[in-house]
Amino acid sequence: MKRLSAAFLAASLCAAQAHAAPKSNPTDDQFRAVHTQEWQWRLSQRLEDAEDDTSGIRATLPKIDPATQLVRQRYWETTLRRLDGIDEKKLSPHERINYAVYRAQIAALLENQRFREYEKPLNADSSFWSNLTYEARKPFRTAAEYRAYVAQLNDVPRYFDDEMANMRAGLARGFTPPKVTLQGRDQSLVAIVEAKPEDTPFYQPFKAMAATIPAAEQAGLREAALAAIRTQVIPAHGRLLKFMREEYVPRATDNLAAERLPDGKAYYQSKIVEYTTTNLTADAIHQVGLAEMAKIRAEMAQVMKEVKFDGDLAAFLHFLRTDPRFYAKTPEELLMRAAWIAKKFDAKAEQYFGRLPRSRFAVNPVPPEQAPYYTSGRGGPGVYLVNTYNLPARALYSLPALTLHESAPGHAFQMPLALEQQGRPAFRNAYISAYGEGWALYSERLGTEMGIYETPYEVFGMLSYQAWRASRLVVDTGIHAKGWTREQAQRYLMENTALSAHEVETEVDRYISWPGQALSYYLGEMAIMDARRRAEAALGTKFDIRAFHDTVLELGSVPLPVLAARIDRFIADGGKGPY
Repeated sequence: MKRLSAAFLAASLCAAQAHAAPKSNPTDDQFRAVHTQEWQWRLSQRLEDAEDDTSGIRATLPKIDPATQLVRQRYWETTLRRLDGIDEKKLSPHERINYAVYRAQIAALLENQRFREYEKPLNADSSFWSNLTYEARKPFRTAAEYRAYVAQLNDVPRYFDDEMANMRAGLARGFTPPKVTLQGRDQSLVAIVEAKPEDTPFYQPFKAMAATIPAAEQAGLREAALAAIRTQVIPAHGRLLKFMREEYVPRATDNLAAERLPDGKAYYQSKIVEYTTTNLTADAIHQVGLAEMAKIRAEMAQVMKEVKFDGDLAAFLHFLRTDPRFYAKTPEELLMRAAWIAKKFDAKAEQYFGRLPRSRFAVNPVPPEQAPYYTSGRGGPGVYLVNTYNLPARALYSLPALTLHESAPGHAFQMPLALEQQGRPAFRNAYISAYGEGWALYSERLGTEMGIYETPYEVFGMLSYQAWRASRLVVDTGIHAKGWTREQAQRYLMENTALSAHEVETEVDRYISWPGQALSYYLGEMAIMDARRRAEAALGTKFDIRAFHDTVLELGSVPLPVLAARIDRFIADGGKGPY
């Protein structure tokens, strides 16, 4: 695979210092022609939302049939050949960075097509049908948008039929999530099938409509929505539920390992490249995880000494999991504590960041139909979701780390800040897990410096979360490349983190059914921490934490070699920030 080295990228970035507004050259034009054409095609395929499409509400759902998928594969093969025909050394410094980001993106998209990832459109964490409910949470402003959404609801049966056809193709070749990770995941379908149309998430946008839409038109739109949900959406969910229970789950593979799937070793390595933006092997990552876990265990021992706990780690973890002082009594208490922690960050933000995002975020509970099998929290532009299901599994001592990761300065801070950057090609807004999850995990560590953790138990919660992510390096590679069992993976997490048994079960099933994604977090954090250490050592008293953070965040989501190169330039510039 053609890749750009960090040293080459660093040279490019240093050269960019003298080119605040790089002049175009024929090679730049050649590259822009490739990515502009491909991006417009990607929009036409409904694989992305246009930058000026504020609602993203369309009258149809995407085409996903095998013929369309093959067209996409051939298109990206051609795109990659065109990219490899570009002499990147002749690109202007600014465009070399865009090239590095874009090429990695196209390579990952193409690998997913080659391995026919679309034949496995679900895992233990999420699914194509649960993702549909997010559309109902978008802002609706005009009657035209409501009409488009009603048309989209009427398209659900076609979309589900195509998904089931793809899943049958995957089933025929043994390409499915492991059967054990699918148990109970049909409950989100049951919730729709058994609901009244007006009680489904799909009707939510129609409950409070814009006052600019005449009352009579509102009534007509509500009637059309209810009809679509009653006659199309709910029956489609019913057919899918029958398919899952009678055909798909009973015949799903019993194997846990990605390397046991068709062309499994190459498939798992492609997931490692996609989610870590490195060429590390499973064995190398496994060893990194073991080494990092040993370091974190030593930090945990120091906290246990500080609180004068008389016992070993296993006893301390049992104490944390069972003492009622560490758990909220109501969902509202958990949500309020999360909101309070988020506001504590606001008081510290200007000391650590020069530029803050204009966007704000809400603190909401995870939708009840997803909560039993959902992770403890998730954040992004405009929202921080907190899982209030099974409160005895949601430790308050871990909530500060979770909040820093998912809200600010993590996902609900980093993502909007990246989207607010000007003058970038649209493809630069794509999310790269190693960078995004690495930054969010770094944010948890940063909370120590910021004074967010007020008790030794909250510090231990942060260390438990660090161990959770470091242990993923061990567990993910153990499951997918070393023959680990589900019970072995669960035991490793129970013995090395303060996660509850419920969280351990849902997390391990996520790693089993989503190969490689769990590797991105800790490797990404290590890259940011390494970049910071290099900058601190080289700059000494000139090191400014605000300038460093602004420099990392100004990049947006990039492969880890691009990040390393940008910090090389930051050092060469004497620690000068981007603004």
